[in-house]
Amino acid sequence: MAGIAVSTTINGDAFEYLCQPDETLLDVLRDRLGLTGAKEGCGTGDCGACSIILDDRLVCSCLVLGAEAEGRQVETVEGMAHGDQLHPLQQKFLEHAALQCGICTPGFLIAAKDLLAKNPDPTEEEIRFGLAGNLCRCTGYDKIVRAVQDAANVMKGA
Repeated sequence: MAGIAVSTTINGDAFEYLCQPDETLLDVLRDRLGLTGAKEGCGTGDCGACSIILDDRLVCSCLVLGAEAEGRQVETVEGMAHGDQLHPLQQKFLEHAALQCGICTPGFLIAAKDLLAKNPDPTEEEIRFGLAGNLCRCTGYDKIVRAVQDAANVMKGA
């Protein structure tokens, strides 16, 4: 069965793939490209586990068709670290134990990255609002908020 040819940039690298017209970008990332960081938690855009940044906009990849990535810039959690050096958000999530099962963590990291790119010095309320599209069923949110605050402070000083 023929598919739709798509050329896109993911985490700074050029990618080409074939996908079906009804195939989500989440499925393309995970099943065709092996980028398994984004998770399917709900499939309806309610949990944020599949969050990515598409052309500088935070989106749920379960709500975007794979074909819609044509000619666009995609950022996933896999693109946050540089080799063995973790992004400050990743490091602070570890230091603050802001994760448990890990299903929601990639989505929170991407949402926090997007938030700090737009607002490098957010208040606690702004962090909670910026992360409101992401659900965690294990940790609660205080450790996550503290990790984002700490990362923001590190990133400001960098």
